[in-house]
Amino acid sequence: MCGIAGLVDFSPERHAGDLSGPVAAMTAALAHRGPDAGRRWIDQEAGVGFGHRRLAIVDLTPGGAQPMASADGRWVVTYNGEIYNFQALRAELAAAGCQFRSQSDTEVLIEAIASWGVATAARRLIGIFACAVWDRGRRQLSLIRDPLGVKPLYWSESRGVVRFGSELKALRACGGWTAEVDRAAMTAYLRLGYVPAPHTIYRGVHKLEAGTVLTLGAGAAPRSDRYWDLRAVATGPRRSPYSDAEAITDLEALLSDAVGRQMVADVPLGAFLSGGIDSSTVVALMQAQSPRPVRTFSIGFREGGYDEAGHAAAVARHLGTDHTELYVEPHHALDVIPNLANWYDEPFADNSQIPTYLVSALARRHVTVALSGDGGDELFAGYNRYFWADRLWRGVSSVPPFARRLAAAGLRAVGPGVWNRAFSPLPSRLCPRQIGDKLHKVAAILGVDGADAIYRRLISQWPDPSSLARGEIEADSVLWDRSVATDIPDFVERMQYFDAAMYLPDDILVKVDRASMAVALEARVPLLDHRVAAFAATLPRHMKIRNGTSKWLLRQVLHRHVPQALVERPKMGFSVPIDSWLRGPLRDWAETLLDERTIRDQGFLDPVPVRRLWEAHLSRDLNGQYPLWVVLMFQMWHQRWMQPAGVTVRYDEAAAGAAASSTIALPAYA
Repeated sequence: MCGIAGLVDFSPERHAGDLSGPVAAMTAALAHRGPDAGRRWIDQEAGVGFGHRRLAIVDLTPGGAQPMASADGRWVVTYNGEIYNFQALRAELAAAGCQFRSQSDTEVLIEAIASWGVATAARRLIGIFACAVWDRGRRQLSLIRDPLGVKPLYWSESRGVVRFGSELKALRACGGWTAEVDRAAMTAYLRLGYVPAPHTIYRGVHKLEAGTVLTLGAGAAPRSDRYWDLRAVATGPRRSPYSDAEAITDLEALLSDAVGRQMVADVPLGAFLSGGIDSSTVVALMQAQSPRPVRTFSIGFREGGYDEAGHAAAVARHLGTDHTELYVEPHHALDVIPNLANWYDEPFADNSQIPTYLVSALARRHVTVALSGDGGDELFAGYNRYFWADRLWRGVSSVPPFARRLAAAGLRAVGPGVWNRAFSPLPSRLCPRQIGDKLHKVAAILGVDGADAIYRRLISQWPDPSSLARGEIEADSVLWDRSVATDIPDFVERMQYFDAAMYLPDDILVKVDRASMAVALEARVPLLDHRVAAFAATLPRHMKIRNGTSKWLLRQVLHRHVPQALVERPKMGFSVPIDSWLRGPLRDWAETLLDERTIRDQGFLDPVPVRRLWEAHLSRDLNGQYPLWVVLMFQMWHQRWMQPAGVTVRYDEAAAGAAASSTIALPAYA
């Protein structure tokens, strides 16, 4: 993986001035993403500057360095990611007369664009990528993001100057714009715990959406085109009658191919292993194709209900991997938390960011590339909320509204803490943890109108974010697109689509990208090969959920490699015991950030509901860890990036290393 950044000044007045300094600053801000080398290319006359920080994975020689020009000199690319079918594309291009100078996938990418055009080349790629391409003939900039949004790309346009980068800090380093909070995006963040695309926390700055080519040129409005559309795939025809055996064999073959392609690297490679269905499947298929034990990594927790390290170790022993584990203590979290606002440079509140960073740091001591099992829940219907929401809607839709409201009032009449204490004598197998919180969630759902409203309530950290955000209107997103219900009438499949279109790229993949890039580790996600996503989308529902079992088909593939008894257990998720840590070792830190006067003076949030929730959490009347974490992460982000207003990342040539961040000349193009 790498970091890319750049700017193009389309304005007749050349508002950006000399591009060398801004591009150097943007590139230096991303040095953590690419510690091996850094280069930039400037065409001052054309008003174009590209920067690149390199984490060398394939072709470690200077022949793979970027920015890179096509052989004919017309096209220039700066690119972050991996093209997994580059060898097949290279052979096809060579047969058509292309002569290659390196063994890198970057050169295959730029020659594919030169031969086939941007959109056609993008459709031919299998991989994870975010890239900027400058057409020196037409004087156009194209920004491209992979089909499922694995790799990030941000952009803005102001006074004719386009800026782009792998992270927001690169755009801030460029200067020339004022960082202003987009309050509508902030309100959406309070609901979701992340800012949904195409919005960012900054007004006028955008996330490039997955599967998109954005074209920009002088005097023309930006044009966005989908070259791969998840919604079109999700609403397409389902597979004709298909036997279980055929489906299992086909999925195993497709996953094996995806895993095999992603094991190609010129540096040490391993995998994250939690012992769950997704990561165990990836590791099993890796080990089946490896002549030596695969390096695997997991972390565990001392607190009950969170630890999966023993399950991961059992899977590792069965498969024969070279396994390493780390048990996480509260002090590990305390060491990580101060850096979260630097790594996630807009508010981001998925607390599994902490263990994801820790397992990435553990893996980076031994390998440079790690395969991950992300994506299985969204593609194969693995989340518990799919069962909850579907059953609740089936149960309540036939109940008269007045009866639902009465039942909800009865459940809410007793506080969560009282419910918890009342059911505490029962064993855990008969009564889930925090039963009071769950009953209050049921009460909230009983009063909603429609299936999609149930889904929105289940995923909302603050169900009424506008009340916390002082009446601000929430930014629009696919979450509010009523036409989705028409296109995807099955409720479970619709929830899968919402998750794959929004939660996956804007939460899960952001979490993995920032955590792994913070330690210069490349994280690859075989389950999110877009061919796997298309295959999963065409499966009938009974192939995903059967007899109350989620991810049914994916489990059958895994059972061919790992005994069922080692992996079949209730889903835990990849989280940390924030609830107890906030009452213990993190309490003083949280109290400072949740200070009523501090919140009020910032002018964004109403401190009253925040303090009410904090006090209820401390008294154990309810578990407020998730909405509290949303506020805490916003407060941390605000302190880091908005105080004092206008703070930027400064470029220091000496600190970055002049030799490792040099300006290069590319072949001329007439």
